[in-house]
Amino acid sequence: MFLGTHTPRLDEKGRLILPAKFREKLAGGLVVTRGQERCLYVFPMDEFVRVADDLKAAPVTSKAVRDYLRVFLSGASDEIPDKQGRVTIPPALRQYAGLDRECTVIGAGSRVELWDTAAWNAYLESTEQAFADQAEEVIPGLL
Repeated sequence: MFLGTHTPRLDEKGRLILPAKFREKLAGGLVVTRGQERCLYVFPMDEFVRVADDLKAAPVTSKAVRDYLRVFLSGASDEIPDKQGRVTIPPALRQYAGLDRECTVIGAGSRVELWDTAAWNAYLESTEQAFADQAEEVIPGLL
C-alpha cells in the first residue's frame, strides 16, 4: 500500500526520483497515466493490469465508458525506473498535470498520485472542510 506525501523535483529531462519507500513496489515496471483533478496516476504494472482488466468489463456501448477509456488509456505510458529510482514522465503527461519542477507525490493506496505542488496545495485547501464533514458519510462508524 502506498502512503504518505513526498516532494521530489522534476529534473531538466523530465525525470522524477521516486520516493525511496515506493521504489521496491515500482521497480519491476509501472504505468503513468492521466488521473482525475489534473494529477497523474502511477500504478505498479500488476495493479495497472488489474485495473485494465476491470475496465474491459465495462460496456463499450456506453459513450461515457468509451470516453473514459480513451482518456485513461491513451495517455498511459509504461516505464521502468532506472538504477537511481528515477522515472521519466512523458511531456504530454507533464503538460496535462501542469508539472514543471515542484512536484508532490502522494500515496493513494493501490496507486501513487503525482501533482504539481501548487495544484496539490490548492486541492487540499479546497477539500479540507468536505473531508471533515463527510467522514461519517464515507466511512460510517469507522473513526
